[in-house]
Amino acid sequence: MFSFQEQFSAATKAHFEAQLALLNTLTTKAFEGVEKVIELNMSAAKASMEESSASAKQLLGAKDAQDFAAIASAQAKPNADKAAAYGRHLQGIATGTQAELTKAAEVQIAETSRRINALIDEVSKNAPAGSENAIAILKSVIGNANAGYEQLTKTAKQAVETLEANVNNAATQFAQTADKVRTKK
Repeated sequence: MFSFQEQFSAATKAHFEAQLALLNTLTTKAFEGVEKVIELNMSAAKASMEESSASAKQLLGAKDAQDFAAIASAQAKPNADKAAAYGRHLQGIATGTQAELTKAAEVQIAETSRRINALIDEVSKNAPAGSENAIAILKSVIGNANAGYEQLTKTAKQAVETLEANVNNAATQFAQTADKVRTKK
């Protein structure tokens, strides 16, 4: 049988290890999301450079101002569509990353809570008389930590929802502007 101090030490160590595991998992998922955004931006930049070169050649080949305007107008819609597709892809990355972060956090928090609560229950059974306050404090600390994790998850979800709304709004406005430019020709 473990002594109260050994059990308390084991509970503290388990909780600390769980926090480190959660931090490691969240950091890994966040970096994966950043890598996807960088990859998207690199692809978009490369495609944009290639398309800009082709567009410039077309514009330089215009015979007169009216031909130039027609070429520029014809390029507006595909560019708006590409910008909207970029926004949707970026939104997909953000949503996927947020979902992975949330899932990882929820799984880790649930497992940690289960293990810590089982350990605290075991400690409670074998605790010497007069240690009730220490056990109550430990349970309170664990409860507060779990509440903090839950709030972090809610905040992350809200941030992604705000990002999604902003990306959708920007893509819609860009498409509307491109449509207006196209219809003015």
